Amino acid sequence: MRKFQIPKIPPTTSKSIRFPNDLIEEVEAAIRGKGCTFTAFVVEAVRVALENLREEGDEAGG
Repeated sequence: MRKFQIPKIPPTTSKSIRFPNDLIEEVEAAIRGKGCTFTAFVVEAVRVALENLREEGDEAGG
């Protein structure tokens, strides 16, 4: 499993989604002073989650 790392700002496309306020606060605290945007953090988190799901699927498939 790949370790999550706070990313630098990648090229992105705008997509509106809603987040619980407490989750927004936690993400903002995690990226504070790191040169990372909220969007970049979420994109990397989704990439890691999708990679983990693919790995779990490979393990389940034999």
